[in-house]
Parts: sequence; structure tokens; C-alpha cells
Amino acid sequence: MPSDAWNAFIESPGPKVVSAGAGPLGGRRLAVKDIYDVAGYVTGRGNPDWKGEASPAARTAPSVQVLLDAGAEFIGKTQTDELAFSLTGDNAHYPRPVNPAAPDRVTGGSSSGSAAAVAAGLADIATGSDTGGSIRGPASFCGLIGLRATHGLISLEGTMALSRSLDTFGWFARDMELYERVASLLLPDSDARFTRVMRLPEMEALLLGPDEREVYETMLAKARSVTGASADIALESLDVDQRYWCFRNIQAHEAWREHGAWLSAKDRNLGPGVKERFDYGATIDLQAFEEETRRRQNLTREVEDLLGDDGLILMPTMPGAAPLAKASFEAIQDYRERALRMLCLSGLTGLPQLTLPMATVSNAPFGLSLFGPAGSDRALLRLGRRILDLVHGS
Repeated sequence: MPSDAWNAFIESPGPKVVSAGAGPLGGRRLAVKDIYDVAGYVTGRGNPDWKGEASPAARTAPSVQVLLDAGAEFIGKTQTDELAFSLTGDNAHYPRPVNPAAPDRVTGGSSSGSAAAVAAGLADIATGSDTGGSIRGPASFCGLIGLRATHGLISLEGTMALSRSLDTFGWFARDMELYERVASLLLPDSDARFTRVMRLPEMEALLLGPDEREVYETMLAKARSVTGASADIALESLDVDQRYWCFRNIQAHEAWREHGAWLSAKDRNLGPGVKERFDYGATIDLQAFEEETRRRQNLTREVEDLLGDDGLILMPTMPGAAPLAKASFEAIQDYRERALRMLCLSGLTGLPQLTLPMATVSNAPFGLSLFGPAGSDRALLRLGRRILDLVHGS
């Protein structure tokens, strides 16, 4: 395992993991978030109790195996927030991963170690997952490319589930050429053409302040020089707060359904925030979950109709730069609640969202997102490449 001053890794590789050594990812270093099975290793899930009780995986998660079969070299398991149920990158049981792009700020989570490993140059590719924003948030915070793929397109076999109707496989990389190379192995191609460009003022209102708004408008102008002019839109079926609660209640109910029996068997010493989120999930009954699911379906139909097969929404990925690592627990929780109001649209609808490392604010990375129709993932990546080429002057 590479020297890790960034607290990115939880376990180094051994002889049981086999890479093809050749292929489109030959010579590329791969780090794997510790919710994905890798043959011969215990999948720790960010919780020492789980790691101490579990057996080593018999086989590697198929989506990870695809990357190994393409020649990627496994270099280690990376940290995850506890049971992947957090957005900050802070696990009470392990040293906090350091954000290489802004060392005084958090990496974001729950794919914290993977984002740190790629941003630090320790890995070329690192797998993560995105349930509530755990690819998009860390990518924006650490200056990386990150796609929340269309829900269900990439296999989650051999993966710890958190909220099955929201969970997605994802990965980080620093450059679009490599990101698209991975996408070509995991995702079907798309011939989507984005001829109608939109923006959501209600999302932009969640930006932290005037500095963030100014930088966002600059990013938006650069993107629109590639995509064309945009029109303001509003969503009618659920407002920002209603979407947040719909997302939170569905996620919490499914997370408790997934892990409640294990958590109830004895005290698992969950860290602050994570414990409260699971406790909340125990209070969401089936009737409430089904009502939220109906609301979610109405929202999804509205957004799908709005996008059609050629619509694109431009939006901020996060409210601003990553919170300072020394910020209070309460301040980071406040940021989290604001961020989830931005992030939950993609999760609730299952539609793809790509964050691009476009700018900085407060001397830290800040991303712009492209949000498109179901299955348009690789078309979003091609558009993202054109935008980044413009930003970098190539």
C-alpha cells in the first residue's frame, strides 16, 4: 500500500486479489471502498464490531472485478463513514481522512478514503457509492470528477446495502479520459443530445453566500458557452423541504430494515450522528414509507416529463466548499442538511448527476453538476469533457 499520510486506507492488498495486468486499465492503481467485497478480505463497513464478526469475502464484487479484469491493480481498501450513513467523512472509530485539496477541510463521505486516495495521487481510480451524495459530495470537496449513475445500471452484488432503492455504485478519478474509460466498462453508451438546458433557482438559493453565488455564476456561464442558454424552471410536486423529508424518510426506513436486527442485537457503539439516523429509521413505519414512496413516484414522473430525452439541468453540486474540519458537530450537521436538499433530487428520481471540478471558493474546490435523463450517463460525461476542456483551455 502506498504511504498514507491522508488516512485514506484501512487495509493493504495481499496475494489473493488478481488483476489481469493488461487491458484498458492496465497499470492503473485501484482503491476500493470498504463496503465492496474483495476476495480474501473482510468487508469492514466502517464499523469495528462488524469487521470483528464477519468472515473474509469468498469472491470480489462483480463491478470491482470488471475493473480488475480490465487490468487495474488493487492497492487497498479505503475508509468509509460508518455503515456508509454519513456525508462528512468523519468516522468515530478511525482517524479522519485528510482532504488533499484543502487539508483544513473535510473530505466528505461516506466515500471519504476513496476521494482522499485519488485526490492525493495514491490511486488513479477509487470506487465509492452514492446513496445520498457520497460520490458527488466528496468529488466536489476534493476537486474530482464524480458521477451518480442512473439507478440500477451498475451491479451492486457483493456490496453492503444501506438503502436499496437509493444505493448506486460510483468511482472517482482526476481526469475525464480515465473516468470515461471506466464508464465504458460499466455503463451502456448513450446517444442523448441535450438541446434544452434548464436551471433550478430553488437549488441555487441553497448556496451558502455571495462568494459562492458569484463563483457559481462564473461556472454556469462557462458551462452555458458549451450547452447554450438556459431557462429557469420550478418543480411543483414537492418543494425543496418536502423532497428532503421524502428522501430522509425513505432512506432511514430502508437503512433500519437493512441493519436494524444487527444493530439491536447489542450496543454497536455507533458514532454520533450515525446512531441518531438509525434510531430515526426505527420510527418510520411501513405506512409512512409507502406514502413517501408515492410522493417520490409523482416527483419522478414530473422530472422525467420535464427532461424528456433531451433535457439538461445545470445546478450546484454542494452549497459551497467543504466544511472546516475543526467546525463544530452542529455546524457540520447544518451543512449536511442543506447539502442533502441539493443532492436528494438525483437520489429520489434515480436520474444521473455528474459533478465537475470547475472552480474554487474560499481556496477550496467547488463543483458544478449536470443532471440528465435516465441512461444518459455517458452522454453527460462527453458533455462534461467538453466543458472541462474549455475551463482548462485545451
